[in-house]
Amino acid sequence: MAFTLYSLLQASLLIVNAVAVLHEERFLRHVGWGSDQGIGGFGEEPGIKAQLTNLIRSIRTVMRVPLIALNSVTIILLLLFG
Repeated sequence: MAFTLYSLLQASLLIVNAVAVLHEERFLRHVGWGSDQGIGGFGEEPGIKAQLTNLIRSIRTVMRVPLIALNSVTIILLLLFG
């Protein structure tokens, strides 16, 4: 399999899918990344852990409908062109 732009886009789609299916109570809280773990004070910069949990939460919220469309297009392209 050659390294093409399509394979790079497909790999990034798989990574976004993997982040989107992470369940907070089942997985993230067990490894210490729950929503109640990264609470900081006023005026403090959030740490890397809080930023990553916010990124995961944002991906799950914002990318829900576009992921359905992108996955459907990817499946159709794979069925048509192999």
